[in-house]
Amino acid sequence: MEEKFIPSLIQCYFIAFGVLAGGSFIGSIGAFIVGEPPLTVITRLAKSLRMWAIVAAIGGTFDAFANLERGIFDGETINFVKQFAFIISAMAGVQTALLMIEWFVQEEIT
Repeated sequence: MEEKFIPSLIQCYFIAFGVLAGGSFIGSIGAFIVGEPPLTVITRLAKSLRMWAIVAAIGGTFDAFANLERGIFDGETINFVKQFAFIISAMAGVQTALLMIEWFVQEEIT
């Protein structure tokens, strides 16, 4: 059964946001326990978790790539547009989480 598009788009945004924000903040707890500076570790983790947050949000499987392939090569443009929208939604979630982390840490993440 096919999921609804708009609810899936919203979930994709918040999954990416949660993976990046949660991974960075929870990872900094481990850094605090072992004596490393937690705010520095938050920024380092945020940099390294960007792509993983997007992959986790779009499903983390090859279904997304199969849908893109069907959209491009089989002429099913609606699949291509949907997958592109999911990727953009995930990227927006990542950017929002990065902005929140920058506000918390008070330094720019590049």
